[in-house]
Amino acid sequence: MTAFATQQVQAGYVTGVPQNSAVAPIYQTAAYEFASLADAADLFALRTPGNLYSRNASPTQQVLEERVATLEGGASAVAVASGQAAVAVTLLALAARGGHIVAASQLYGGTVDLLQDTLDDFGITVSFVDQDDADAWRTAIRPETRVLFAESVANPVAQVLDIRLVADIAHDAGIPLVVDNTVGTPYLIRPGEHGADFVVHSATKFLCGHGTSLGGLVVDQGTFDFGAEPERWPQFTAPYKRFGDLVLWERFGIGLAFAALVKSKYVHDLGPSLSPFNAWQILQGIETLDLRVSRQSTTALTIARHLQKHPKVAAVHHPGLADNRWHPLAERYLPRGVPSVFSFDLAGLENDAAQARAGRVIDALETVRLVANIGDARSLVAHPASMTHSHLDPRQRAAAGISLNTIRLSAGLEDPADIIADLDRALTYA
Repeated sequence: MTAFATQQVQAGYVTGVPQNSAVAPIYQTAAYEFASLADAADLFALRTPGNLYSRNASPTQQVLEERVATLEGGASAVAVASGQAAVAVTLLALAARGGHIVAASQLYGGTVDLLQDTLDDFGITVSFVDQDDADAWRTAIRPETRVLFAESVANPVAQVLDIRLVADIAHDAGIPLVVDNTVGTPYLIRPGEHGADFVVHSATKFLCGHGTSLGGLVVDQGTFDFGAEPERWPQFTAPYKRFGDLVLWERFGIGLAFAALVKSKYVHDLGPSLSPFNAWQILQGIETLDLRVSRQSTTALTIARHLQKHPKVAAVHHPGLADNRWHPLAERYLPRGVPSVFSFDLAGLENDAAQARAGRVIDALETVRLVANIGDARSLVAHPASMTHSHLDPRQRAAAGISLNTIRLSAGLEDPADIIADLDRALTYA
């Protein structure tokens, strides 16, 4: 008879036995049992696919990766612990040591921190350009440039990127375009269909949708050929030292070599691992993505039209409005609707009183909540200049379209009339 101590560890579960669960289960395990030492050796050497260790991936995470890759029309995906981690591992893998990135000035503040501060520590330099200026993109490209980077719809002022224009500039220079599609979501826009080679997401936002779990993904569209100029991409085309003579481009090819590098090096070494539970939570959120995003998009446009007529509001930055500068691009790229994250500027001078004015309005809100997040089922506000973009200097904020009067709104799933009533009451304090 097997001893109690052995039973309490092993009874009731046999590895590899399917339970026929209709919903992807949570594989809450740190490691996996190998069939043999030879099997383990093949997995560690990247000779065969399989479950190795949950720092690299879990079966729950792999379901998420496949699902998001499918939604974005991509070839493969890598899931990590946050959207910030997704951007970081993507740019580290592509730019490598000594590389250069050209990025839009209209970016989320945390991304700017990563680009202008932390990546500099890795020997990667960055030039920021106005995303609407085609000549600025072209002029900023150097021989060592390895990536063009922008957001499909910028956070917080909702500028719409002309993806095809920037993609063509990138491809003419022989480099990939990476697009952050967090605000756009794969339901409203698929950047790969317009020329983007890699698409990143903060899955914390719309993909999860309920403000419960952090996560991030990068999708390889399977369109960029690192083998066309192998000398520019040694991380893919030269022998990978830790795996002997293995050449990722030869072993995995287009659409898969990038994921192999990110998982085996940057996720493995730096450890930004997505927990199985968070992967499962994000999967649940994705099941209602189109329903939520459609409702939120409609609500946001209703609110934007109302705010446009409000005497205490100087400007509404929503590309669904006919007089918005990016409305033509929204009609071209976003036929299903404009995302529900946008900003508005309070009336008044941008002086020492502006932040206090914004504070009075925000603090008076009751239905809409002050939270540093977007894409939640709840309607949320933030003051970018003192929160998400507080590390930017005045020149950088101006380049991103942000002033001290700017308030960001992420429309949720509440009744639009309640959100509007809350905003109207709060705006009396402006």
